[in-house]
Amino acid sequence: MFEWPVRIYWEDTDAGGIVFYANYLKFFERARTEWLRSLDLGQQRLRELTGGMFVVTDARLRYLRPARLDDELIVTARLQECGRASLTIEQQALLKPEQMNPGSPPALLCEGSIRIGWVEAATLRPARIPGPLLERLSSS
Repeated sequence: MFEWPVRIYWEDTDAGGIVFYANYLKFFERARTEWLRSLDLGQQRLRELTGGMFVVTDARLRYLRPARLDDELIVTARLQECGRASLTIEQQALLKPEQMNPGSPPALLCEGSIRIGWVEAATLRPARIPGPLLERLSSS
């Protein structure tokens, strides 16, 4: 499971002082991007090498607890399903344990399932994920 740290800033919050719900999608996108980068599969590099790219085709989120200004989160990305033309990635936003009682586990704030499909960059038409890329992702 890949983990990416996120701190909550003013720009992330709404008038109620909690993280605006749509910002979790941004946090999840950043974690997926950094996961790919950690595999030496940066999105711009993939596009240049293969002529293809990933696009979000489905996003389902469940909100459990709010995050607030200055909170430190851990955002995770875990490959759940690998198809020939798409991936399903399970993601979570967790409040770091240090933000709560010492020794307690991270608190789950938001969880989601994101499906990303492979498309030809020039036409945005669906395509199969190139074999070597699919193998690399499956083994991660």
